[in-house]
Amino acid sequence: MEIANILTPEYTLCAAPGGSKKRVLEYLSHFVADNIDSIDADSLYHQFLAREKLGSTGIGHGVAIPHCRVSGCQQIRAALLKLESPVDFDAIDDKPVDLVFALVVPEEQNDEHLKTLSSIAELLQHSEKRQQLRDATTSQALYQSAVTRQQS
Repeated sequence: MEIANILTPEYTLCAAPGGSKKRVLEYLSHFVADNIDSIDADSLYHQFLAREKLGSTGIGHGVAIPHCRVSGCQQIRAALLKLESPVDFDAIDDKPVDLVFALVVPEEQNDEHLKTLSSIAELLQHSEKRQQLRDATTSQALYQSAVTRQQS
């Protein structure tokens, strides 16, 4: 799976506001919904929160991958936020999160949802990739770092 197939520069933001997990999810919901007419920000926020209640999407190493399936969404969309300052995300390693890679998936695409989630989690397990993302100082640089293939 190519990140460039689901992430665009418009869905990439360096120095996004943080504050708390809920504020990040609220900001993220508006950020995504502002670019997709068929998605309501409040509804998306509640879907992200419902998913977090099942268990934190903080996967460790300062990374969270909030995700949900949404009716009205026509294709898988990703959003990438590099937060101004890390926030507690109830991550599995108890470390604060500064990289948020969100997925919004059409409601009926369960298999694609799981495959895409797995691919992103695998990519972000590489410390070099996480460092590239953290080193980005602009949204464009953050996007380029995200879509550039990891060297083996």
